Amino acid sequence: MDSEAVRDLYDRQMRREARPDEAGAVIERTGGVVRQLGPEGGWSAVLWSDLDEESADAAIAEQVRFFGAAGRDVEWKTYGHDRPADLPARLTAAGFTAEEREALLVAETAALPLDVPPPDGIRLLPVTEEADVALVEKVHDQAFEGGRSVIGQLLRSQLAQDPGTVAAVVALAGAEPVSAARLELHPGTDFVSLWGGGTVPAWRGRGIYRSLVAFRTRIAAERGFRYVHVDASPYSRPILERLGFVALGTTTPYVLEARDNPHARIS
Repeated sequence: MDSEAVRDLYDRQMRREARPDEAGAVIERTGGVVRQLGPEGGWSAVLWSDLDEESADAAIAEQVRFFGAAGRDVEWKTYGHDRPADLPARLTAAGFTAEEREALLVAETAALPLDVPPPDGIRLLPVTEEADVALVEKVHDQAFEGGRSVIGQLLRSQLAQDPGTVAAVVALAGAEPVSAARLELHPGTDFVSLWGGGTVPAWRGRGIYRSLVAFRTRIAAERGFRYVHVDASPYSRPILERLGFVALGTTTPYVLEARDNPHARIS
């Protein structure tokens, strides 16, 4: 895989030409920035920026003003190759807070294993109904110490409004959900994205995560997508690299909460 060429393709298709990720979200391109304004309770973010030392501060100030006036928390999703090189420091100075740095990993779908059975005693359940979403929420509460409302709202919205762009799966030990993960398909691009892969502490290290990766990759292959993308934590990165993923760089979210913004709308 030509890593530089794939990274350029990712930047173009997934960032510069991004599409809304849920019903009610709007993508805007303005002043060297591509941003998503999510619906109330949804995800708002800066997805791409084409800035330099002279234009960066004004662009950052404009995004602070815009999302603050809309009363939205905003995530500025930075990548290690973004410019200017001191963009992270400028975001911090503007009030953004850095979250955990992750690795931008990509693999060719055709190079990944598609049939990795779960360990004995575990069955995989595709998420198709409201009751299934509640199982995902239960896993997230234990695996990620919260996040129930965010993942639940997003999945319900995607399954109701555009089910062809999302697939989720829960691993069950008997009736108890012990792991869950989500696949987002991006029509018109070469990429699918793996999100939310989490396992409750008592079931980690048994191979469930690998089976969930294979389950989702199989869907991507069946639908003709060439690449699988993951923003990988330090915990999942070694597993994914053993499966064949390649690091193209790093990504770090910088978050600004609306209530900390002096221009935020007061509800």
